[in-house]
Amino acid sequence: MVSKDQRQRQLAREKFLRQQQRREAARHKARTRNTVIASVLAVAVLGTGGAYAAGAFSGDDKKDTAGSEASPSPSASSTEKPEPKMAVDKKAAYTMAMKTSQGDIKIAMEAAKTPHTVNSFKYLADKKFFDGTKCHRLTTSGIFVLQCGDPEGTGAGGPGYTIADENLSGLGKAGKDGSVTYPAGTVAMANTGQPHTGGSQFFLVYKDSKLPPSYTPFGKMDAAGLKAVQAVAKGGVAAGGQSQTDGAPKKTVKVTTVTVEKG
Repeated sequence: MVSKDQRQRQLAREKFLRQQQRREAARHKARTRNTVIASVLAVAVLGTGGAYAAGAFSGDDKKDTAGSEASPSPSASSTEKPEPKMAVDKKAAYTMAMKTSQGDIKIAMEAAKTPHTVNSFKYLADKKFFDGTKCHRLTTSGIFVLQCGDPEGTGAGGPGYTIADENLSGLGKAGKDGSVTYPAGTVAMANTGQPHTGGSQFFLVYKDSKLPPSYTPFGKMDAAGLKAVQAVAKGGVAAGGQSQTDGAPKKTVKVTTVTVEKG
C-alpha cells in the first residue's frame, strides 16, 4: 500500500514533470515564431556582424535570444551556436565557487564524470555570465531544490547553446516508480524535459529528492553552502509564485560572482 507521504511525493514529481512539458511546449511555439521572424530579419541582423544570429554574448549580453517563453532552461533553436570547445582537463577535479547574498557556496565537480558540463560552467564563469543573476525558483514540497543560472531570472534564459546529458546513472538504478534519489547537497542540470537540452540553469538540492534520472548530476555542495541553501528554503516561497511551495524564494539569492578553478 502506498503511504500518504509517498503519494504526496509522487504527486509532486508528476506536477514537476507537467510543468516541464508545458514550458517546453511554449518554447516550441516560440521557436516556430522566431524562425519566421529570423527569415525576415536575417539581412539586417547579419549586417551587424552576426553576433545575435550566432547567439554570442559578452559582458551584459547574456540572454538566450532564441525565445523568452517560460521554460526551465534553454533548448535547441534555429540560431543555436555550438557548445564551447573543450578546454578543461578531463581527468581533473574542479571547484565552482559562488558568492551570493545569502552566503558562499562551493561545488566540487569531477570532469572525468561530466566533462561537457564542467567545461561549459568553466567557460560561462570565465565570461562572468552568472555574475549579477538571481536564483529564481525554490520548491519546498515533494522536490526540494533551489534553481539558479538563468540570466533573465524567469526560467527562460540560457547561453544560446545546449550540452549533452552526462552521468545519468551516477545516482544508481531507477526504482519501480522510475525515480532515483538526488541526495541533499547534489547539484544537477535543469533541462526542458527533453534529452540533451541543458544550458546554464542548474538546481541545488537541499533535501533528498526523488526525480527521474534525467538531470545531469555534476557536483556536490560543501557543508557551508548546503546550510546556506537550507536557510533560504526555510524562508519559503515569495507571494505570487506558482504556488505556496514553488516560486521565487522569499530570501532573494543574488549571485555576485561565480568562478571555476581546477583543483
